[in-house]
Amino acid sequence: MRRISWWRLGAILALLAGLGLGLVYSWVISPLGVSNAEPITLRADFKDQYRSAIAAAYAATGNLPRARARLALLGDSNSVEALNGQAQRMQANNQSFERADQVVALARALDESTSGASGGAPPATPTTEIADQSENIVTANSPPSSAEVPLDLTETPQTIETQTLVIESTPRPTSTATPVPGKPFALIGQETMCDSNLPAGLLQVLVLNSNRRQIAGLEIDITWDGGKESFFTGLKPELGNGYADYSMTPDVTYSIQLARGSDVALGITAPTCQSSAGEAFLGGIKLTFQQP
Repeated sequence: MRRISWWRLGAILALLAGLGLGLVYSWVISPLGVSNAEPITLRADFKDQYRSAIAAAYAATGNLPRARARLALLGDSNSVEALNGQAQRMQANNQSFERADQVVALARALDESTSGASGGAPPATPTTEIADQSENIVTANSPPSSAEVPLDLTETPQTIETQTLVIESTPRPTSTATPVPGKPFALIGQETMCDSNLPAGLLQVLVLNSNRRQIAGLEIDITWDGGKESFFTGLKPELGNGYADYSMTPDVTYSIQLARGSDVALGITAPTCQSSAGEAFLGGIKLTFQQP
């Protein structure tokens, strides 16, 4: 039987002691501190906080190119889908509706700017918003094409008349983040759904903007004699970002209206339908709201 010499045993013990001391020093005494890390390396929940901060900044300034550049640092394959998904998670977790609405508004602006650059002409920014966006004035040195976002911005305050002239001559592919006050959503469709494959008494609501794009994150108020509830669009993205549904109770009459302001759908009740075999069953209603 071979014996381990004392010097070999000492060397092994010295190596183990050195390794242990190195781990204690690097993990406990002086752990590595990460600074100036790129946003793409953030954890998923920290990325959500980063998107919320970008959406809040966009809501305050309306600077879409800057918001797009900041979102690009996260490395999302599709920023619009990432924002919509975060807004739905925020609503499901009962987080602030205002912050979720800011995230949805930024996703809408990015989606519409992308479709405007690849398709038809982008809408011009309404002149009624100029007084609220005095910080975002496009310089008139070299107007960009209608498919580009103006990147040359100046912080020098100018008169409202100058801003009106520049904005009208240089359309921007942005839109108001929230529905314009004084223009409530209109009820453009009301259908009776007699489909036995659907849940009994299903109320379906679809909300569209003026370009017929579905809008997520809008609150819907439903009231009846002695009760009121609210539900939101976008919680079932597989059925559409602007889709929401509610289970109606038989023989109860409801009134439905968007919390942001809309026409009121009155006298809504679950209809009684008849199958091809002559059997009666409880049908549903589908309502469609669109912003003018």
